[in-house]
Amino acid sequence: MATETLATMSGEEMIALSKKHTLFEWTAQSKVDPIPVARAKGIYFWTPEGKRFIDFNSQLMCVNIGHGDERVIRAIERQLETLAYANPFMATEPRARLGAKLAEIAPGDIDVFFFTNGGAEANENAIKLARLATGRHKILARYRSYHGATAGSMMLTGDPRRWASEPGMPGVVHVLDPYHGIGRGWDTAQQSLAMLEEVIELEGPQHIAAFILESVTGTNGVLVPPDGYMQGVRELCTKHGILMICDEVMAGFGRTGEWFAIDHWKVVPDMITMAKGLTAAYVQLGAVGMRRAIAEQFRDKVFYGGLTYNSHPLACAAALAAIQVYEDDRLIENARRMGAVMKELHADLARRHPSVGAARSIGLFGLVELVRDKAKKIPLAPFNGTSEEMAALGRFFREQGLYTFLRWNTFFTNPPLCITETELREAFAIIDRGLEITDGAIKN
Repeated sequence: MATETLATMSGEEMIALSKKHTLFEWTAQSKVDPIPVARAKGIYFWTPEGKRFIDFNSQLMCVNIGHGDERVIRAIERQLETLAYANPFMATEPRARLGAKLAEIAPGDIDVFFFTNGGAEANENAIKLARLATGRHKILARYRSYHGATAGSMMLTGDPRRWASEPGMPGVVHVLDPYHGIGRGWDTAQQSLAMLEEVIELEGPQHIAAFILESVTGTNGVLVPPDGYMQGVRELCTKHGILMICDEVMAGFGRTGEWFAIDHWKVVPDMITMAKGLTAAYVQLGAVGMRRAIAEQFRDKVFYGGLTYNSHPLACAAALAAIQVYEDDRLIENARRMGAVMKELHADLARRHPSVGAARSIGLFGLVELVRDKAKKIPLAPFNGTSEEMAALGRFFREQGLYTFLRWNTFFTNPPLCITETELREAFAIIDRGLEITDGAIKN
């Protein structure tokens, strides 16, 4: 394809200076091999030399409305011209309007919000709120989970990213999920809830402040809970006076085909955390939403928490504009429609490719698990590891201009919610060709 220079700095220069002067996350720096990005629009982004990529992961599962939406850009510009910053002890119009808007779309009677810089801080403050509100100190969290990389939220995280930070914040107790990996499969809701109640009894319910869980687990497998599980968690938490905190940082704002993933099960948590799609990542912002009864606990009691950029006017204005785009363009409805198409495309891959051991999705939140033995369900890469075949698949996607995350034996299908059926099929055509590589690893 013809290339066009899109930036004053070449891709090679971007990479060299970034590697020299900045640290990249979750990797040994000698292994860093970033894609240089010059601009983006809709579901695509381009390198400085003009190579186009389909952004099939919405960057970090966050650019839900697509790149470069002029309505959000103009809203950010207007806010900059009017009021770029006011400290969090002050009231501003964007703060006031965003709180009221979130109260309209949040589940049930959640109508009070504490704003943060992102998802990890939202989860951190949710835990702080839960402990202060209940007077209890223990927090339940699940093993197949990721809740952020700040000190407290890292301890909530169940997956191996936690290990290097241990020992950390005390009081976190991890429990098993309904899913046990492709080899062992799923528990029923009843089995998983029985295990959860046993842990609650053994830990002492009078000591447990909260149970935090992703409504749909994200980077640990796009795990959609079995019917009855979320309702059962709600009942157990209510029974024992434990606050139910739903982490919707990744699954919220239309990703699953509802405003929030928990809406699929008609459950109202006590708190809900959000970020990413809240502004579609145009500006950093997170939030903890809570039911009125929790907020009332701090009417005469100090909430010991604060951030310099809490309720930042620019971020709040960006969030309001992004939410308006979701509504005006009916992106949540599009996520449902395109989600149905994606489910069919997943099923087609599973039928035709022996290396596809499982494919899961809800809305436009999807993942494919690859195996080297379909009957025995042997993963194509080990837990917390990779393999030559997965690395080769990643190289193929990059060569073909498809950007998505590969992790262990899985890859993700999380496009912006504005994607069309034609664009969706274009991406899956690349995936289809790439799976010929992994099919070659199958043991007959």
